[in-house]
This record gives sequence, C-alpha cells and structure tokens, in this order.
Amino acid sequence: MLDRISITGLRVRGYHGVFEHERTDGQDFVVDAVLWLDTAPAAAADDLSLTADYGAIADRLAAVVAGEPVALIETLAGRLAAACLADESVQEAEVTVHKPAAPVTQQFTDIALTIRRSRRHPRHPPASRQIVLSLGSNLGDRMASLQRGVDQLCGDGLDCLAVSSVYETDPVGGVEQADYLNVVVLAASSLPAHDILARCAAAETAAGRVRTVRWGPRTLDVDIVSCDAEISADPVLTLPHPRAHERAFVLVPWLELDPQAMLPGYGAVAALAAAADPASVRRRPELRLVLSGPEADSSCT
Repeated sequence: MLDRISITGLRVRGYHGVFEHERTDGQDFVVDAVLWLDTAPAAAADDLSLTADYGAIADRLAAVVAGEPVALIETLAGRLAAACLADESVQEAEVTVHKPAAPVTQQFTDIALTIRRSRRHPRHPPASRQIVLSLGSNLGDRMASLQRGVDQLCGDGLDCLAVSSVYETDPVGGVEQADYLNVVVLAASSLPAHDILARCAAAETAAGRVRTVRWGPRTLDVDIVSCDAEISADPVLTLPHPRAHERAFVLVPWLELDPQAMLPGYGAVAALAAAADPASVRRRPELRLVLSGPEADSSCT
C-alpha cells in the first residue's frame, strides 16, 4: 500500500482562461496535490533523496501556474500532474485546481477540477508514439541544413515517416533577419521524449547553430511539437510545444501531412491553422527534402 503526501492551498497568480481579460489581468489559482508513494525506504534510512521533496514539487507546481498561459483548467491540471510525476518516487498524483475568481455570472464559492494520474510501469517495451518535429533554417544553405538535420534525426529508434513540403516564412520575434525555410516531419518512436530532445540538440550543433540572440537567426532549429498525447511542464521540455498552437509555419505543414491532426490541449490543427494566418507561409513546390529508409514517405513533397 502506498503512503500519501499532501500539498494543500498553494495559491499562485496565473493568466489562464478563455477570455482576454483573464490573459491580461490574471487571477489567483489554488492548487491541492496529493502524492502517493512508498516512504518506507526514506524512513528507514532517514534520507530525503529516497522520498518526494515536497518543497521542490511545490516550486514546480507554482512555476506551472505562473508560467505559459493555457485556455482550460483541464490543460493546467494535466501539466500540474505531470510536474508531480516528474519526481521519480511519486507513483500517483491527484491534483485539484481551484479557480475561485472564475468568470461565472452566478454566485458561487469555488470552481474546481480534480484529476488523478499514475506513472506507467509497462511490462513490455513502450509502444511507439507519433512524434511531430518542426525544422527551420535561415542562415547559409538553408536546404542543405534542413536535409542534414533530417538525415541526422532519422534512424536509431526514431523512424521518420513523412516530411512536408518546404515552406518559406517570415521571421518571428522582432529580430531583423532573413526569411526561414520550414518543414514538419512525422515520426514514430518509443524513445523517451528527453532522448528525442537530445537528438534534436545534436542535429542543431552539427549544423553549426550558435545561440547568441533569442529569436535570432540560426542555421538549424529543431523543435519537438508533440509526442502523441504526452503533457509535460518540465521547463527543459514543455509538451506540447508552448507556442505551436499559434505558429502557422508549424500548423500548415503539419496539416498537409495529417488533415485530422490534433494538438493536445488545443484541439484540431485545421482550426488552429486557419486562425494563425496561413497566408504568412508560402509553399515552395520546387524545393524538396528526402527521407531515407523503408518507412519513409516523401510523397507529400
């Protein structure tokens, strides 16, 4: 039987909600978290490293609430549960998100959502998941950088299935720079998301990327857009990508490959693409990347 640690009444200012005033003015959210784990080894050794550090977990929960805004408390609760389960000792987590200042016309005391999530311990190797990757380049030989990036990413546990057409896009972020070439790659993998992230970073390094200015020009940029339905509030790897839902250069190529695609926490990619100014990306039909390997499908390009 598992033991229980409770964190109750964690109050943090956040900017989550459907309405614009919720995103601009913010409001207080209150979080309760119940962590199920085996505390016997820590008790026997009197060793904090063998149990959940509830102070560190409280800090992670507060960072999620104060961090990237989302529309739904369902999405927020999912990210909070993932933050609890990021502690290896926590086997299950129950998270309640209270929204006492919710924009409801009727008189009420509280609006709350409770979810419960468990750590997976599969007896067999994890099933392959759909991985969505976004690649971009605006320095040097852009097509060569994109092709090298695809070549380095694919294989060894990351099976690339299809690559989109090449799209030319205006830069974002306010830094004056050249236009980008962008593609989306659909892949399948049972690798942990952090292993895939390491693969992406290695591809960027091999392309000579130097990180000097945020939003600045780059030889190669590789982002993990989503790993199936995985939700993660880890500041090193937030899933799905926190800005993918508003980026036409991600949504339009992804929609080309999968018209029924869904972005976890945000909904249908088709609707998101329509709202993200799809005219801002320009398909370059004369440009084409190639996937190698028996699983590859480059017919869309």
